[in-house]
Amino acid sequence: MFESLPVPYGLVRFGVAPDHPDVKKSAETLEDVGKWPGFDFAGNIQIGDGPGQLPLTSIAPHYDAMLFAYGASRDKQLGIPGENLKGVISARAFVGWYNGLPEYAHLNPDLQAGDTAVIIGQGNVALDVARFLLSPINRLKNTDVSEHALETVSKSRIRDVKVIGRRGPLQAPYTIKELRELLNLPAVGFAPPPESWDELIQAERKKLPRQLRRIAEVLERGSKTPMDQADKAWQLGYLRSPAEFLSSNGENLKAVGFEQTEYISDIASTISGDPQQDLNNVRAMKVKGTGKKTMLRANLAFISVGYQSEPLPGFDKLGIPFDENFGIIPNDMYGRVMAPGRGPAGALTAGHIPGMYCSGWVKRGPTGVIASTMDDAFSTGDIIVKDWESGVKFSEGEEAGRKKEGFEAVRREMQRRGIRSVSWPDWMKIDTEERRRGKEKGKEREKFRTIEEMMQLVDS
Repeated sequence: MFESLPVPYGLVRFGVAPDHPDVKKSAETLEDVGKWPGFDFAGNIQIGDGPGQLPLTSIAPHYDAMLFAYGASRDKQLGIPGENLKGVISARAFVGWYNGLPEYAHLNPDLQAGDTAVIIGQGNVALDVARFLLSPINRLKNTDVSEHALETVSKSRIRDVKVIGRRGPLQAPYTIKELRELLNLPAVGFAPPPESWDELIQAERKKLPRQLRRIAEVLERGSKTPMDQADKAWQLGYLRSPAEFLSSNGENLKAVGFEQTEYISDIASTISGDPQQDLNNVRAMKVKGTGKKTMLRANLAFISVGYQSEPLPGFDKLGIPFDENFGIIPNDMYGRVMAPGRGPAGALTAGHIPGMYCSGWVKRGPTGVIASTMDDAFSTGDIIVKDWESGVKFSEGEEAGRKKEGFEAVRREMQRRGIRSVSWPDWMKIDTEERRRGKEKGKEREKFRTIEEMMQLVDS
């Protein structure tokens, strides 16, 4: 396993909300993998051709198969004016910051600039950000949230969070579990949207598919805390497409401008009585702009409209294509990497690149939760085993005809290039120290904020 950071677990460590410890327990499965005698971990490895980097062409020849499972590291952009103003922050960066991701150790969000924050997007990450901003500090202090983030949020002035989406309440990608968590936060009120729920839902509740009916019921029921008794509040806004970020001095965010949207067709007309068909139809409802403009004053805005994977340096040298539009490695749905001209009809069809596989978001796009991504990984793993047992052609490389050396050959290449990799025992040293530091503060762990700190410990 080659990992760009000195530590494993990726999204489980740096993407899962600190107040979701049960989800983080999925890392326990990986701890068992680390103990297998046939497993080698190489952390702190940057893939590329530059100084201190390891080219893919230095890895591929020494293995029968390679699996790409590196996720989505790029934010989708809105492409609207003012996106670079101070106060406009990527939700992914913010989540990485409070989870201790070294890349965002110095993000330093200004949570004292004003009392209102706008979140653009209504997926689970958007709701994670809202919950972090609104949660009582006592709810966070015993989690593994980074200490610097805990200190910053304890001084936050934010009292009102608005979570805005381009479509309606039944099309938003949040889950009912995430909605309930926010609605059940103590001393936090839920302000209904400006429109009535009937205007937004446009259908009899009893005719909705069960999943959508439950969402409608939860939203209409609202929060346990009445607005007049709430210390903080949040609101879901629908049918609003971000148009621009506004500033009075050309530097700092002062407001977010939106264009109101409307459904292209009536929701009720799409309901036929077939639950699965109705679920798909309602979820897929499209909207169009109306030309009507609205504005929300805020000094802080988080963009949470999705992520995209990027190709790794050196894909071209291995003949691996990349679909820039969808942000995926082209594959056959099972994880076999496909390329044009490799099929049975030559240039007219695609075929499997021998030994090349992919899994997770780089395989199917940034959708689903950790459980579904794990299932996807198991599926690709099963396909690799099936191909091997079926005698499918695997990678040949420079060692065709003889057993490949695997990690030992790559280790020599890393040493030749002066690359300091992190082994599994090295990671366990980091893990032990983080747990010790966390215990002192009454929490599970206190993560290292920078790669430099991690490497100093490993080399001590």
